[in-house]
Amino acid sequence: MVDTGFSSFDSMVDKANKLLKEIEEDCGWPKDRRKQSYAALRGVLHPLRDRLSVEESAQFAAQLPTLVRGIYYEGWQPSETPMKIDKEEFFTRVRQEFPYAIEGGTEQLVRTVLRALQRHVSTGEWDDLKANLPKSLAAVLP
Repeated sequence: MVDTGFSSFDSMVDKANKLLKEIEEDCGWPKDRRKQSYAALRGVLHPLRDRLSVEESAQFAAQLPTLVRGIYYEGWQPSETPMKIDKEEFFTRVRQEFPYAIEGGTEQLVRTVLRALQRHVSTGEWDDLKANLPKSLAAVLP
């Protein structure tokens, strides 16, 4: 547990670290690859955010841990969303944001990050998320 001296901040950091740890464990990465799990999370969140409508994007983000929500919104241009990207374009964007070697390919990395995110979002919101994506991309979501 982190000790910032302010319990609300400690909780935010712990929740974000828990999500990053889940990604690391699911990928089989050691903790010293935290920058890599962060890059994977960010690389999946940004194209997902950009594919959703402003309303659905905000509803999804509202359920993310607070620090992760900041990562999600970083650099967002709501007036340019939703971007009409298909599954392959989505994977290309993830790959552009993830500067590390990927064992198993980009799709496996995306699936791993999405499984971790699913644990932090309600079932109803996850179903809404899937319903608001094109079928080819929704099929990637657990």
